Amino acid sequence: MARSIAVAARRGGGWSPGPGFGPSLGGVEARSATPLCAGGGLAPGDAPSCPRGSSHLPGSPVWQHPFLNVFRHFQVGEWKRSTKEGDVAPVTDKTLKCTVYRIRGSVSAGNYIQLPKTSTQSLGLTGRYLYVLFKPLPAKHFVIHLDVATEDSQVIRVSFSNLFREFKSTATWLQFPFICEAGFSLKGDAEMRQPAGVAPSGTRWTCLQLDLRDVLLLYLNRRYGHLKSVRLCASLLVKSLYTSDLCFDPAVSTAQARRAKLPVTPVPREMAFPVPKGESWYDHYVHIRFPRDSFRASPELVQESSSPPGADFLGRAPRVLSHAVAFSSPLQDRVSSVVHVFGPIAAPSEPRPLPAVSLFCERSELPSVNGPSDCSQEPSAGPEVTDKHAAGRGVRVSAPKRTVVPVAPEDVAVHESLLPDPVLRLKGVIGFGGHTTRWALWTKDGASVVYPCHAVIVVLHLDTREQRCFLGHTDKVSALALDGSGLLLASAQARPPSMLRLWDFQTGECLSLFQSPAHALCSLSFSDSGALLCGVGRDRHGRTVVLAWGTAQVGRGGEAVLLAKAHTGVDVQAFEVAFFDESRMASCGQGSVRLWRLRGGELRSCPVDLGEHRVLELTGLAFGQAQDGRMLYVCSRSGHILEIDPQRMAVRHARRLLPAWPSDGPISQKQTFSSGPGISISSLSVSQAMCAVGSEDGYLRLWPLDFSSVLLEAEHEGPVTSVCISPDGRRVLSATASGLLGFLDVPSREYSVLVRSHTAPVLALATEGGRGQLATVSQDHTVRVWDLATLQQLYDLRSPEEAPCTVAFHPTRPALFCGFSSGAVRSFSLEAAEVLVEHRCHRGPVTGLATSPDGGLLFSSCSSGTLAQYQCVSTPCRVLRVAANMVCRDAHPTPNALAVSRDGRLLAFVGPSKYVVTVVNTACLEELLRIDVSALDPASSCLDSAVAVCFGPGPPGHLLVSTSSHTVTVLDAASGRVVRELPGVHAVACPSLALSGDARFLLMAADRAIKVWDYVTKSCPSCQVYIGHSEPVHAVGFSPDRQQLLSVGDAIFLWDILGPPERSPPGSAGASPAAAPTSKASLDARQLEDTVCGANGLPRQQVPEPSPASPLQPGICVGSLKGDNGAFSLTDEEGVSEESHSPARLRQASCLPMLVKEASRAGDGVWGSPGSPWGLSMGPHPHSWSSARSVRKAQVRPSARPDCYRHFLARYKTPLLAKSASVSNTGVERLLLKVVVGYNGNGRANMVWNPDTGFFAYTCGCLVVVEDLHSGAQQHWLGHPEEISTLALSHGAQVLASASGSRGTASRCHICIWDVPGGSCRHLLSYHRTAVQALAFSPDDELLVTLGDYGDRTLALWSTATYELLSSTLLPEPVHGVAFNPWDAGELVCVGQGAITLWLLQRHGTIGSLQGHRVPIPEEVRAGELTSLCYGAAPLLYCGSNAGQVCVWDTSASRCFLAWEADDGEIGVLLCSGVRLVSGSNTRRLRLWAVGAVAELRCEGSRARSRSVFMERELTLDGAVVSAAFHDSMDMGVVGTTAGTLWYVSWAEGTSTRLLSGHGSKVNEVVFSPSASHWATCSDDGSVRVWSLASMELLIQFQVLNQSCLCLAWSPTSRGRPEQQQVAAGYSDGTLRVFSVTRIAMELKMHPHRAALTALAYSADGQTILSGDKDGLVAVSRPRTGMTFLVLSDHQGALISTIQSTSKEYGDFGAEGADLWLAASSDQRISIWAADWPRGCCELVDWLSSPSPTLTEAPSHPPPCLVAFCPWDGALLVCAGLSMHPELVFYSLHQKQVVEKIPLPFFAVSLSLSPGAHLVAVGFAERVLRLVDCQSGTERDLAGHDDVVQLCRFAPSAPLLFSVAHGDILVWEVTGHQASRRALSSGPPPD
Repeated sequence: MARSIAVAARRGGGWSPGPGFGPSLGGVEARSATPLCAGGGLAPGDAPSCPRGSSHLPGSPVWQHPFLNVFRHFQVGEWKRSTKEGDVAPVTDKTLKCTVYRIRGSVSAGNYIQLPKTSTQSLGLTGRYLYVLFKPLPAKHFVIHLDVATEDSQVIRVSFSNLFREFKSTATWLQFPFICEAGFSLKGDAEMRQPAGVAPSGTRWTCLQLDLRDVLLLYLNRRYGHLKSVRLCASLLVKSLYTSDLCFDPAVSTAQARRAKLPVTPVPREMAFPVPKGESWYDHYVHIRFPRDSFRASPELVQESSSPPGADFLGRAPRVLSHAVAFSSPLQDRVSSVVHVFGPIAAPSEPRPLPAVSLFCERSELPSVNGPSDCSQEPSAGPEVTDKHAAGRGVRVSAPKRTVVPVAPEDVAVHESLLPDPVLRLKGVIGFGGHTTRWALWTKDGASVVYPCHAVIVVLHLDTREQRCFLGHTDKVSALALDGSGLLLASAQARPPSMLRLWDFQTGECLSLFQSPAHALCSLSFSDSGALLCGVGRDRHGRTVVLAWGTAQVGRGGEAVLLAKAHTGVDVQAFEVAFFDESRMASCGQGSVRLWRLRGGELRSCPVDLGEHRVLELTGLAFGQAQDGRMLYVCSRSGHILEIDPQRMAVRHARRLLPAWPSDGPISQKQTFSSGPGISISSLSVSQAMCAVGSEDGYLRLWPLDFSSVLLEAEHEGPVTSVCISPDGRRVLSATASGLLGFLDVPSREYSVLVRSHTAPVLALATEGGRGQLATVSQDHTVRVWDLATLQQLYDLRSPEEAPCTVAFHPTRPALFCGFSSGAVRSFSLEAAEVLVEHRCHRGPVTGLATSPDGGLLFSSCSSGTLAQYQCVSTPCRVLRVAANMVCRDAHPTPNALAVSRDGRLLAFVGPSKYVVTVVNTACLEELLRIDVSALDPASSCLDSAVAVCFGPGPPGHLLVSTSSHTVTVLDAASGRVVRELPGVHAVACPSLALSGDARFLLMAADRAIKVWDYVTKSCPSCQVYIGHSEPVHAVGFSPDRQQLLSVGDAIFLWDILGPPERSPPGSAGASPAAAPTSKASLDARQLEDTVCGANGLPRQQVPEPSPASPLQPGICVGSLKGDNGAFSLTDEEGVSEESHSPARLRQASCLPMLVKEASRAGDGVWGSPGSPWGLSMGPHPHSWSSARSVRKAQVRPSARPDCYRHFLARYKTPLLAKSASVSNTGVERLLLKVVVGYNGNGRANMVWNPDTGFFAYTCGCLVVVEDLHSGAQQHWLGHPEEISTLALSHGAQVLASASGSRGTASRCHICIWDVPGGSCRHLLSYHRTAVQALAFSPDDELLVTLGDYGDRTLALWSTATYELLSSTLLPEPVHGVAFNPWDAGELVCVGQGAITLWLLQRHGTIGSLQGHRVPIPEEVRAGELTSLCYGAAPLLYCGSNAGQVCVWDTSASRCFLAWEADDGEIGVLLCSGVRLVSGSNTRRLRLWAVGAVAELRCEGSRARSRSVFMERELTLDGAVVSAAFHDSMDMGVVGTTAGTLWYVSWAEGTSTRLLSGHGSKVNEVVFSPSASHWATCSDDGSVRVWSLASMELLIQFQVLNQSCLCLAWSPTSRGRPEQQQVAAGYSDGTLRVFSVTRIAMELKMHPHRAALTALAYSADGQTILSGDKDGLVAVSRPRTGMTFLVLSDHQGALISTIQSTSKEYGDFGAEGADLWLAASSDQRISIWAADWPRGCCELVDWLSSPSPTLTEAPSHPPPCLVAFCPWDGALLVCAGLSMHPELVFYSLHQKQVVEKIPLPFFAVSLSLSPGAHLVAVGFAERVLRLVDCQSGTERDLAGHDDVVQLCRFAPSAPLLFSVAHGDILVWEVTGHQASRRALSSGPPPD
């Protein structure tokens, strides 16, 4: 359905409503032209800009106000600054009695007036409204073109014409049909019919008023900048054009407005149409205002208006607003069937108050034509006509789109619109190529690759596999080029005319868009400097054309300039600009190599004499560096490599590369010969040392530059189409014709696949929730299964002879169902990768597949009309029923052919005909309901047929049906009643639709775009349109976790849903409101509104005014306090639970109700206290209470975690915590905590650094680590029982505050106050419940503020003199940050959801109170939530948001005056000093901003622009930035990330240096080198890290992506190769990798297990590796050969927890061999073996087993079975977990019995024995490490861990003990024992 402007020419006709219109889809963007430099235009560089939402441009030229006559200003008639073409002449109009211009002609495009004269100039007119005074010529067509520039200099063409039949849109063009319907003449003549579309004979002069700002905002979601050009085309009369920021009423003159005292803006005299005396303006003229809703753009206009609604609506101009007008979607997709029209102003007799829900009311006192308007009608963004005879009586209620939606008059309610806008973000694309697979490029740093995927350009980071997508092309990308600096990216699209885009590669912004003179481009090449871009293509006649553009000014606001164009008759297959001279190029093709040169604006070429090689088909070329100069390498399909000297233009060498000889031939190595069948080379790439070639035989080969022999080769699945060597020469990128993209790592000789893709359109998809998998079927005859987390392909099922049509996952089993074109339905096992069963009950292609939610039933349909039912409870599935003539015949396979309801009871499908939808019972296929779709719309001229069906979540039970008339009808699934209808949803029928689980979002496929609808809104659902696909979208769906959605067509697109978390569907149990907590005080509506701020998800418009009684939190019990004058106070605490460590300090915890000492009680503040000028207050705390009172527990509704990473979320830990136990420490060695390895990246602001004193501290678990940055020495402050969340250092650097989370609901958070010089804890504060979000000291260090997290929501203020609680309050919403004003210690500010809160401290002796003022974020900022803050120069406050914006506030005026986009993600850290600002975000970027000009912009207010703020530097770190501290000069600082790394940042050098690095995930093993010089760790993140034992610094890291490294072993010293150091690592996928520490490379990869490896050990000689997995298998392998020669299954069924190997004497224990090893499993079984590995012999020595111990208070699963050989007695085993009680057991292998037991307080989870002393270390789940002296029997418990001590390991020859809790590694030094000292004195064994 098309949006149209309809004009009626009959008397009293008014508007004839046009049909609805479609959405704005992606298109081709036009480039911005050069501004007009003379005659009042804009000078270059002065492109106008408009503040968001501002209807007035304060910064625009004064000469444009209050209005501008465009014809007069640009001297139309003299044609010096304008131009005319065709039949354009001035004539005198009898009606207007003045000269007008007549434009006529049979061809509109050949007869026009254009302003300005050329397309490279710009009018530069910034007025919001454009007034066109014109009259269409009878029986003719006309066209009006407007070129409008946006704020970001994008040019949009807006066209109006009666030639257009329907509304059309692209990203840069809007076409509105102007329908001139036949009507009555002005004199009442008989109705005269005219041809369709042309203007009728009775046309009238028309004032077309266009709101350019709202046109761009509504239809393209862009911001208006200025009017660039206008073209008026035949056939019409035009008086003039006017621009203004004022909304004129053309029917009211100045005199009339003065007489009637009307609040309207009358039309200026020169714009007015003459009206005969005594007659109405509307009898002679027509007024069109478009869009019609522009006057209702702001809700504040309604709220603050005191004029009568009718007058305010009709004539009052919109006020100048300082905030943006926000809409829920780019456009509304349905036009109301009643178009409201109005006439002369008639104010009501008495003012009518506006509705309380802030709805806009329109009222008129004139007679009604169409009847009373229904306030439930949908708002229209369409045009509006002013005509007296068409004015309607009654009230039409509509709503601002951002805040409320239209409501019915009988039920006024507020609903959420589709927020945020946009609600989707493209996360990733699965696919490569599309038009061609030739283009895949490296970035300059070699860390990412750039490649096209149909119409999307993807930048893939190799390490993280994160994608960055460039969107904008509307067709497939045909060529790519990246300049040498990596700053400018060029791309061309395939479909003629070829459009080129130039991108800022760092930001992804499109800098320029222009059309190529070539009809289609196939190749692009940049010069190294990026100043020259060359392209090759073909013109319209098929001739080859070479083009050169100058691009030097593109990044500086200029455009690309065409420097030269040359036609050539030779074939060009490849073209490249020389890296050493950007004026020289080379091309190759069929039988030719040409050298090009750009000189004097011309491209000239010269052929190279190829001699006998002129018959070759040359396919690729590359410039290289030779020993004696430059060289050009050219490859051919015959295998020839030509080396051409570009200076001499001669072939220096010609070589032919031949394939390998057969295996039985004399030579197996590839060499160069002059004859024989050559390698068909398609691409080559040259570096300084080698040449990479890709060939059609599927091989990537690396050759030396003399091509003597092959260095490396990699075989691919298909022909290699492109190769590219990375800038460092270590990796080679390759692409194949089958859509595979990968790279070969030359040093490690490993090939990694980056992307696999379908090679034909994708037809259907299915998702699986348990494993997060996606299955797709394609026309390339493949079924592929993908991992949604990594976007990598898991399975590829090929069917060459029959095409797969549909696919479905089994809901509970790893099985996949697929229907084929042959009628077969097959079930595949994903575990065994085989076909389980095949059914052939269909005779035609399978059109639909669906499973029941419980997986018990499967349904399939086919094109012959058959419906089949299968039973899937058992494997394999079997056929239950086959019903013929049930579904529609001759239907095509669609994803929504069959639909099963969410409860699994109903099955819906289209059939037995395409006009009928049938609903049957899933159990027996009994028909329950039959719906005739063709009868749903009786007024339709054609029969509707059903296309797709979809069930909604119930209740209520909705069935959605997509029809052929482009509508989606919502039916009641039980009765078939039409619930509602979404008409005009697409220009074509919707083939696929999906509804989210909470019924919030409706997803539809819309040709080459997808639409997301707000399904909750009944009357006027809003929608958003997303482009990116270059072909029609075939299927859409939601991911299993409902956080993402998928669309498939040309490729697979994965979109992130940015909206709120999924809710329960309406009417379900989860959506029912919870019962309100009981309270003696009742809450009225006003109190509830003030208390629950934004409960409906919408921003509150103003700060709530105080009510007579203080507003209360729901469910909080209220009581009168003695001595407080009867004022109400809120209690959120129950009392004091633990004694205070300081007499005057309060410590609180939630426990049972108890008496509270009122002298120590800190009362809670009340939001909105009466009489407070700030609107919020926290009352003072009386200190003179003498009696005790009983209070009840406050029941506060917990808040959900906010959508920001700024909040600390403690890592999940075991709830077990050791109670204080009495232990004997007599004679136990002295244990000192020497080093802590790790930084807690899970904390927030948990690192402090004072550059003046050098004090540097950070947290690791529950420890505060103070480190000397010069010497590396550490101090460890222990005082917290839980993980520390944040730190704060006083300004004098004498006091450090640290906060940790609570242990549970019965305890409070600990806040420790540390004395920095002494390193002791002076005070211990306890107040907050869950976690402390932030700490801050006042500028004078006299106050400390503590902020609770989203679960606590309390703000507490403490005195640092006594650390007494001065004041506290319970906040109504989560707050993300707090800071003191550096210039006023009595003022602090908080940031949170949609606002900042300024707090003012009032001191009254020893008591204080805070009064708060909440200031909402301006709408134009659209920041969502403010997550970080810092003060700048007085009085500036900088705030960062979760949307990546930085907004600047003037704290003296409490207003935000500036905002800019500082990042793509959430900004969690902001620091400012002077003129520099540092921002850190969760996108891993750290940026330095120059903000020196911001202070001057404060005076400009809302006119301030962010152009004065620019980014100086940018660094990308290894994780989200969580903490930072910088020098006052901001030149250097320390930054912490979530990856557990601390970085030293130097902005002067632009470098980041790793200071400290720890594991961010769980550490699974610690091993040591034989020489004790190094140690290694492995963790769940797949990394193996090697450290220095002396310095504890990280030396080497080996990383395996998408796998967990679970076990580790260091090879013993090899006798033959003592210098060789190897580390073996076992992974969760069953692989074993051997890494060389010496060579820093992976030497071997084996796959000895199908399950995850859990234990690993080397044999004594290092020649054998023993590995155990979680299934209980033990494999014995040889690392030299990579062979597994023995598998032991004695422990099968239980996880192998320990494998250890040691040496023994030959014949010991009655067994041969020199190795003794053991294996322990989780079922408490231990096997001991003797082995002679050189002979391959292994013999069982002993077997120990025990039943699992009975656990009374431990976790439900049994503890691990731990065992180790005793180092001081080789015949002893030390075991834990083997008996019924927690104890250590010493077992003698000689005596075959237990010889000693040592009791333990808990069951052990880790065990280690010291090699130099009789010491045993035991780790417990209770977070305790115990050291036991086996000689003296004494023990000592060690604290400092905040989690399970899952590892403890003694160093082999040093008195060091390593303990690990999750990712924190603590290193203890053991001293005071003679044995340990002897071990040290003996020195390490030789390597």
